[in-house]
Amino acid sequence: MNEWKKWPIKIVNKNDFPDILKKISDCPEKLFYRGEWNDEIFKKTLSIVGSRKMSRYGREVIGKFMPELIGQKITIISGFMYGVDSEAHKNCLDLGGKTIAVLGSGLDELYPTENDKLYTEILEKGGLVISEYEPNFKATLWSFPQRNRIVSALSTIGVLIVEAGLKSGSLITAKLALKQNKNIFAIPGQIGFKTAEGTNWLIQNGAAKMVVSVGDILGNFSHCPDQGNLFKDYSNLSELEQQIIAVLENEEVTVDELCQKIRKPISEISTTISMMLMRDLIVQENNKIYLS
Repeated sequence: MNEWKKWPIKIVNKNDFPDILKKISDCPEKLFYRGEWNDEIFKKTLSIVGSRKMSRYGREVIGKFMPELIGQKITIISGFMYGVDSEAHKNCLDLGGKTIAVLGSGLDELYPTENDKLYTEILEKGGLVISEYEPNFKATLWSFPQRNRIVSALSTIGVLIVEAGLKSGSLITAKLALKQNKNIFAIPGQIGFKTAEGTNWLIQNGAAKMVVSVGDILGNFSHCPDQGNLFKDYSNLSELEQQIIAVLENEEVTVDELCQKIRKPISEISTTISMMLMRDLIVQENNKIYLS
């Protein structure tokens, strides 16, 4: 616990900030940091923000995008909070990338406490943890929205919003990014999902570019898949498999719920599900079944 305290807290003054941070009108006069401050980590950066109540879909999007982002040696910036923030930091580190966490508290006030290990890992792998607040400053309701201007300002590529409600910190970040003339990218979400209302609204109103691949962010479309490979082949399914697919196209369900909807014995459905899992037609997570 608290291994991160082994790293000394240092201070960098405004004169030594990256130029992209100096340009904002409400730039802080100094920043506290742990880690190694160097120009290289700020050269090519993407801020990733999103809902604290991240869905399975949000986690999958981050997992899909991150390998190519890290392959391009892009530093990932986020806000160290629950959900999308933490997932972006962790996924980046797992792939050998570097990440910058911008805290809404002082560097000695760990919040959320569940991120103790993540704090240490960011530092061990050459990243930065920064804050404009004094080391013992405890997070407040206003300090999180305030720090968001730094999250967006440090991005050279833009801000990617993975999931967001209509009244969320992520939309505050989007507003700040617009003020800073940053590119805003948003992942489209399923209609009716609270965590998709904010991203869909940004896209609908022209405030964000809809993205479905890293190529949409970097302007590189060379990795777009062949259209013939975009869809699963469902042509050779058994009647029961077709029934299962039909249910999952509308909603994710448990095995018991599937039995009730299809009205087949659980033994028969369980065997069929096992075979479909092996063929990558479906996935099972947290007791629920989804289309692959």
